[in-house]
Amino acid sequence: TTVKLLQIKRLRFIRQTYPNVAIKNNEPRDETTKPNTPPPLPPTPPDLGHGGGGGRRRRRGNGRAHPAAEAPPGGAIPVRPRTGGDPVADGGGGGELFRPRRAAVLVCLFRGAAGELRVILTKRSSTLSAHSGEVSLPGGKAEEGDADDAATALRESREEIGLDPSLVTVVASLEHFLSKHLLVVVPVIGILSDIQVFIPVLNVAEVDEIFDVPLEMFLKDENRTSEEREKMGQTFTVHYFTYVKGDQKYLIWGLTARILIHAASVVYERSPDFPEQRAHFNLPKYTKDCSSMLAGLAKH
Repeated sequence: TTVKLLQIKRLRFIRQTYPNVAIKNNEPRDETTKPNTPPPLPPTPPDLGHGGGGGRRRRRGNGRAHPAAEAPPGGAIPVRPRTGGDPVADGGGGGELFRPRRAAVLVCLFRGAAGELRVILTKRSSTLSAHSGEVSLPGGKAEEGDADDAATALRESREEIGLDPSLVTVVASLEHFLSKHLLVVVPVIGILSDIQVFIPVLNVAEVDEIFDVPLEMFLKDENRTSEEREKMGQTFTVHYFTYVKGDQKYLIWGLTARILIHAASVVYERSPDFPEQRAHFNLPKYTKDCSSMLAGLAKH
């Protein structure tokens, strides 16, 4: 009886002191609280970098990751809207998948001793973290100060092999290519009128060697092997060309070989002597009309 009296007195005191509080199981509850309100989110720790799913996440004010910036499973590329005239690779399906970064390479042509067109190539430094020791065209990623693709290709060529841009006449930009690292690569064709005035100065941090090969070799089936691969659901041919100069043997393959096959086809105005299966992406074909600029180049 004493316990019941104490409980009644306690309830009366609570009701008189807190008139807006409902009593349930002898415990006070704020009636202004909605019955199914979830508990507040715990504070989110700061983003310390890349997690298992991919890139850095943007944060909203409530501490949760922005859904548009969530890294998809397996490190897949997030969807990003396209602005302006940026090329978008979509596997030919018309859907926007990503906005790739841009790069340019210089297909620098000159006349050899026999009058044939030759192209300058480099062998990348063996100390580089990516594509070390591979054969490539001089060039690289676009920078903010570059006026256009030609400016990118010429700047990178100067940095890598010491090629003075004033010695090169840019005649055309060719079909864009997509690298395996998802770079849009623009081949820029330039003519070096006098090879004798070009004194190479190699950036040893990027380039081990510089050499040149006949452009027409990329239309011939000699010293060539190939294999089929798949990318973004499309099957394509990977070409390997072997070039021997003295006791040196160079393997030219992958994107560099694809670019040179296309450049040779445009300059010589004919298809290669071998079948070529290419992946087709929604990329610009040319940045300028080069048909008239390159017509007859191989004949002069």
